Amino acid sequence: MIKPIKIILAFMLLSGLLLSCKKEEQVPQLIQPKAEHVEIGYANNKQAIRGRDFHFNADLLAGDKIESVQVKILPKAGQTYSAAWKMEIDWDEYKGLKNANVHKHFTIPTEAPEGKYDFFFIVNDANSTKLELKEDFQIFDAANMPVDPVVDRDIFSRNDDMVYYMNTFVEDPIVFKKGDKFTARAQIKQIQGDGILYTALIKRTLNHSPETVEKLDFNKAIIISKVEHRELGPAAKVNTYKLVNGTLSGDDIIIGAEKDGMGSPINGERQWASGQYNLVILYKNTTFNMSTFKSIPITITY
Repeated sequence: MIKPIKIILAFMLLSGLLLSCKKEEQVPQLIQPKAEHVEIGYANNKQAIRGRDFHFNADLLAGDKIESVQVKILPKAGQTYSAAWKMEIDWDEYKGLKNANVHKHFTIPTEAPEGKYDFFFIVNDANSTKLELKEDFQIFDAANMPVDPVVDRDIFSRNDDMVYYMNTFVEDPIVFKKGDKFTARAQIKQIQGDGILYTALIKRTLNHSPETVEKLDFNKAIIISKVEHRELGPAAKVNTYKLVNGTLSGDDIIIGAEKDGMGSPINGERQWASGQYNLVILYKNTTFNMSTFKSIPITITY
């Protein structure tokens, strides 16, 4: 009688183990949120200048739904600072979404001490999972930067008549018609080394708003000019214009032209049409990985 009892007990134990494994297999695996195209600073240089605009971007995909999104800039262990400081930002508008593009601009306070920091990007999911990215980050004072590119002397004209001058709309709104000559004059100052500068017209309906040279989509942008510089000395400038017989001469394009300033056919998505455009100035210093940009609205009646 003992042997049959042992067999029955062994069978019951085995059945229990199989049932337990089956229950474990039925437990759904929680999916963590994911982030792509993360950019910490312009051109993802992981730098900021205190008192200046700062750029952050990330494309999110939640495991279930986004619960919260947060950025933290915290002191790094072992570093010494001139004052105690940290920064934490929460963005509530993404709660409940499955996916989202987090594209933010905010100012690094002037009181932020220079130095090296830890930059955290944290996404909590409604399913209790969490994404936490940690990157090395540095805050500078503009006076201590090897380059501090700034868009300067931006002047634009229609058929040689000025319509925009250094942050001032001489004519507002700025309207161009088919056959008008669009002349762009821009200058980037406080640079050195190597770099590249573009001016371009982009339809707003294309939802393409590049803030760095890397983001410029040549299938959507009508390039007016491209200027490159090499091995400039400190505190130099680069222009999209030149002085000809005592007159400033800029790069220009005829509204309705078949080719842009780089000789590429103007077709496809970027084909001329009536509507609102942005005139975009994009500059990148490739030596020091620093970028700047400016966007000015204009209207074209084609």
